[in-house]
Amino acid sequence: MTGSSPFPLVPASFGIQKIECQRFDLELNEPFAIAGGSHELCSIAVVDLTLTDGTHGLGEAAPLPAYNGETIEHVERTLALGAPFLEERSYEGWDAAAEAFAAQTKGSGAARCALEMALLDALARQAGAHLAQYFGAAARVSLETDVTIPIGSVEHGQRAAERWSKSGFRTLKIKVGDERTDLARVEAIHFAAPAARLVLDANAGLDGKGARRLLDELAQRRINVALFEQPVPRGDWSGLRHVAESGVRLALDESAVTAQDIAEIVRELGTRHVVNVKLMKAGVTEAWQLASAARAHGLGLMIGGMVETSLAMTVSACFALGIGGFEFVDLDTPLFLRDSPFEGGLRYRGATLDLSGVLLGHGVTLRHP
Repeated sequence: MTGSSPFPLVPASFGIQKIECQRFDLELNEPFAIAGGSHELCSIAVVDLTLTDGTHGLGEAAPLPAYNGETIEHVERTLALGAPFLEERSYEGWDAAAEAFAAQTKGSGAARCALEMALLDALARQAGAHLAQYFGAAARVSLETDVTIPIGSVEHGQRAAERWSKSGFRTLKIKVGDERTDLARVEAIHFAAPAARLVLDANAGLDGKGARRLLDELAQRRINVALFEQPVPRGDWSGLRHVAESGVRLALDESAVTAQDIAEIVRELGTRHVVNVKLMKAGVTEAWQLASAARAHGLGLMIGGMVETSLAMTVSACFALGIGGFEFVDLDTPLFLRDSPFEGGLRYRGATLDLSGVLLGHGVTLRHP
């Protein structure tokens, strides 16, 4: 294993025997609407990777077209084309496997993520370890997540805030991007849950003036915003600076995909802001490098995801526990699923993510029909 590997527990060599993929279209309890569009289904591809000794591992690809345009069909094609080049091969450590996965999944961060998740799950199970150990955690502990209120009517936002607040959620993440209703929705949510910490997320759906106007109007109403996630499109540094001049901290999401983005963020905005690390953007290895670069430059950390099931969210929770120091946790989307094909992994106890039941790998298995 080379010294550059982020996963020191990975064995020096291992072999992959087989890679299979299965698609699931899962219904949501309600439409998950963000600035880029609305989704009523969570479409995922599940990778089942088998090591040469027969150990299995599962990974999840959960693209979100409204986020970056990537579709489940693209993920399926990528995995179908790439798997034959990865099967029945031996790898000298994690770096070699990560490079091979990257080469076969160019253009699909979700596909690479699924392969890396599945391999890490299999290797951890083979070693008799839980996945949080593979990411560096000494023990399985809990995290506290926020919960998302998608774009919708003012009444919907108010009802959601009341429900989630009563369930124990202390941080509410509000999707914004509809300038006709954003102010009224945020105000209604605040009055429905006045003690809640508020995070706004525009998914790049506003411009600098619109985002700043929203913040100024909220400030006039004495409504505090703890964090404003990606208010404007990637590359609009003047817009981001204009929003940051309000005093709010920014969370960079679409602007922070790989570690190469960090130097530009620091140069343009300084170091008081936060990077949203999502494994599904470009894979587990890239997420590790992104988080490491952000931390090295003094930026804060947030762990998030697309619309994902308990499988991907458990891996992200283990990842956050292993690295440590995440100020904001946004791992809530399994709460929006009507049903799930999985069992095991993390459990939601109100806002608490409980990983005490994870014993081997990420602990998630497919339910038998």
